[in-house]
Amino acid sequence: MSDMADGGSLMRTHPYGIAVRAAKGVWQGMLGIVALAFGAMRDDVPDWVIWIAPVIIVIAVVGGAWIAWRQLGYRVGADDIRVERGLINKEARSIPYDRIQDVSLSETLLSRLFGLVEVQFETGAGGKEEVTLAYVTAAEGARLREQVRDRRARLSGDGNGAEGTSATPATEAAQTVFAMDNRRLVTFGAFEFSLLVFAVLAAGFQQFEFLLSPLIWNDSFWEELIGQQGEYVAAAGIALAIAGAVLGLGTLLLVGFVTGMVRTILGDYRFLLERTDKGFRRRRGLLTRSDVVMPLHRVQAATIGTGAIRRLFGWYGLSFVSLASDKSEASHVVAPFATMAEIARIVAITGIDLPDADTRWHRPDSRYFTDAALIGAVPLLLVAAGLAVSPYWLFAAIPVVIAGLIAASRWLQWRRHRHALDDATLFGQVGLLSPELTAVPRIRLHSVEIAQGPLARMRGYARLHFGLAGGSFAIAGIGLEEARAVRARVLDHIAAVDFARLPR
Repeated sequence: MSDMADGGSLMRTHPYGIAVRAAKGVWQGMLGIVALAFGAMRDDVPDWVIWIAPVIIVIAVVGGAWIAWRQLGYRVGADDIRVERGLINKEARSIPYDRIQDVSLSETLLSRLFGLVEVQFETGAGGKEEVTLAYVTAAEGARLREQVRDRRARLSGDGNGAEGTSATPATEAAQTVFAMDNRRLVTFGAFEFSLLVFAVLAAGFQQFEFLLSPLIWNDSFWEELIGQQGEYVAAAGIALAIAGAVLGLGTLLLVGFVTGMVRTILGDYRFLLERTDKGFRRRRGLLTRSDVVMPLHRVQAATIGTGAIRRLFGWYGLSFVSLASDKSEASHVVAPFATMAEIARIVAITGIDLPDADTRWHRPDSRYFTDAALIGAVPLLLVAAGLAVSPYWLFAAIPVVIAGLIAASRWLQWRRHRHALDDATLFGQVGLLSPELTAVPRIRLHSVEIAQGPLARMRGYARLHFGLAGGSFAIAGIGLEEARAVRARVLDHIAAVDFARLPR
């Protein structure tokens, strides 16, 4: 953006954004347009209604896009960025630079066709960006991001931000830290089995059920159809019935595999994590391309997760809990599909420690998991006892088996859940089939709370809640005496830190 925006005249987003908004609105309303046209195809409706209604909708969408562009403006001042909205009732919002945690750029397929991006100013409050400018050119978006960062650095006393008033930002020296080629992307997609497509179809069925044939609401239609299928299966024999079941299961697995593959490719295509002078820079996406920078001193914790199957092949995912977070996530994914060696190299850059062979792990209090197992299993055993003395005694085995599975699951959780506290870092690991390890530097913790319910007070265990900016962290089922000891150690460390001297 030009320097005249520095506290001067109101700047507007690019007018090509009108076309992007209009095209997006028409696409989102396409199903409504089709439904309206379908509903108008009746004998008592004139033919011109079929044509004029979609035209009116398109005109309304384009008009709304123009209004959205016309009522939005912004100014970049010496101390804050100001965004103004409204044609009749004006609304202005100002965000001081010291409140902005991150400035990220996002490109959708439509905006990319016009060379435009969305600029998002994130404060880390509730995991959502406070202000979004849509749309500006890619060059202006990069310039705006650089100016905001340099102004913020200058206000915080960082001499490196003194050159931030230049119209063209300096080129950042970037070092590739992690990248996924197409081969790894496909391998990642193979592990991302998903049946989301069926949820989408169910939602569409619910929204547009009026377009479906009335036969589907007729009970006799389904009874006749099922009866016919049963006759076909009986006539074909058991072998064909088994083959049909296998084919149906195979189709379900294929749909889940394809859905997971498509989601992975769309979300993480050309995934690239770089280290720059500003921190980590992450770019990813096929249709929607995001460009996010995470300053190193804003990384609060590291989380390493995996899946029930992928961990058998040595694949893990790394996320950073940051003061600025993604739109719908509580953390930044920085390596979605990596080996532990790759993850260790990335985490080492942040200065966060990972557990090693000398780490002293502690299991939760066994009473916590015993109580959880009894709460889940005892009601089922009572149901089994009732069934055992009834004419349906054969079904008594079902709740007994479920109760046994609950007890076994709780025992395994007690074996797998653990925590550790060393001189600099607090570790916590949870999860049975998909374990997740969280490493939090003690210097990033703000508070410690011991929580106990009525049963926990009777049995002598508690839950530790730690104040962590940008996320949450807790240790469940820890013995009360140990919880007090951990709290005392963490609070002693917090009290010794002068938070006013930490980078902001």
